[in-house]
Amino acid sequence: MHFSIPETETRPGEGGNGAYVAYNIHVNGVLHCQVRYSQLLGLHEQLRKEYGANVVPAFPPKKIFTLTPAEVEQRREQLEKYMQAVRQDHLLGGSEIFNSFLRKAQQETQQIPTEEVQLEVLLSNGQKVKVNILTSDQTEDVLEAVASKLDLPDDLIGYFHLFLVREAKDGAFSFIRKLQEFELPYVSVTSLHNPDYKILLRKSYWDSAYDDDVMEQRVGLNLLYAQTVADIEQGWILASKEQHRQLKSLQEKVSKKEFIRLAQTLKYYGYLKFDPCITDFPEKGCHVIVGAGNSELNFQVKLPNDQIKEGSFKVTRMRCWRVTSSVPVNNGTSGPPASKSEVKLELAFEYLMSKDRLQWVTITSPQAIMLSICLQSMVDELMVKKSGGSIRKMFRRRANGALQRSDSQQAVKSPPLLDSPDANRESIAKVSSKLSSVSLRAISHSSSSTDIKANDFHGNFAFEGIGDEDL
Repeated sequence: MHFSIPETETRPGEGGNGAYVAYNIHVNGVLHCQVRYSQLLGLHEQLRKEYGANVVPAFPPKKIFTLTPAEVEQRREQLEKYMQAVRQDHLLGGSEIFNSFLRKAQQETQQIPTEEVQLEVLLSNGQKVKVNILTSDQTEDVLEAVASKLDLPDDLIGYFHLFLVREAKDGAFSFIRKLQEFELPYVSVTSLHNPDYKILLRKSYWDSAYDDDVMEQRVGLNLLYAQTVADIEQGWILASKEQHRQLKSLQEKVSKKEFIRLAQTLKYYGYLKFDPCITDFPEKGCHVIVGAGNSELNFQVKLPNDQIKEGSFKVTRMRCWRVTSSVPVNNGTSGPPASKSEVKLELAFEYLMSKDRLQWVTITSPQAIMLSICLQSMVDELMVKKSGGSIRKMFRRRANGALQRSDSQQAVKSPPLLDSPDANRESIAKVSSKLSSVSLRAISHSSSSTDIKANDFHGNFAFEGIGDEDL
């Protein structure tokens, strides 16, 4: 998640009390809420009371006199660093104090009163699930409402998640982000004022071994089957003519488990595909289609000579990654997320190319945030498996019964050489985005991989366990 305060606004005070400064908090380049200094100070004091002064970052001090324009800008920068620091701390950033503050501020900024509404959630096959919720319901509440409407058992809720997507004219979905715990899904989607943006339910794990858990129950099987059919139809999963024939035959027989079993053997099963974008590997300006799955980022690169090359970057060989962005000043309103004209986002990761050689690889894409979330969740899932845990243990119940994701902080590093992939390679555990939200720090004015501070990137715990046999 990219958190920033790119701008301020001077707003009239209430009751003729003069003007005050409102700070626009952006998440992933889109206006999330507007807050005053006093509100942020109140949040800070709550956090200090709950967690102690030695845990919470320092807060920009009060000023006795009216701030000059230069001081307003200085305070904006300090508040942005403060909010980023809180968000990146897994204790503070995952706290109910912090998340409820952002949810309330989002609702107040968008001026949407608390009331019962009907929210439409899409399934992968285009089917619409309509749930009655409150406009103030958070992501976990909406997810549980959808699960209840579908009769999905409680112990399977953790295998699925809600995503903000943009629907193209051909019906294909472009993934914007996972809906986070600090936002209100109804407010998030309606404030975009664009009917192309939808909320989609999709599985949130990568390892196909977990399919067995999901397929044990009728609703889980139906959801997984619908997603697999959709992924094949839009070309995310590759199949030969003979395999297509076999799949069609299984569809006609309504043999859903057998259909999924066959699909599991196909190339790119369980991958999330991203829109065409730009990479600097193997050289600058190359067009690439990136897929995330099977503990890797897969690159299908079109070189300047129009040659197509394919290769994969394993997450276990990524030492770290970061997301950088440039957000335009004075847009001030909610708009389509990550539009090229608004926000330039880059995901850069450092990769162990060979035993002694690390290299940075950059992907320039409006979906950089979603790519980073995929990397985070792949690493998290690998770490859970390594520790002998299960996907069910990646979620726990809060006292009020809502699901809460476990916290974990890992990251990933540099890319593998683009060689022709082995079509017969063994299918490795596929990882999914089921973990805590990724906290990302924007690097203000530089996209140079040499201009990195210690807190600007995620270190990858999965990378630490790499051995010579992996090289």
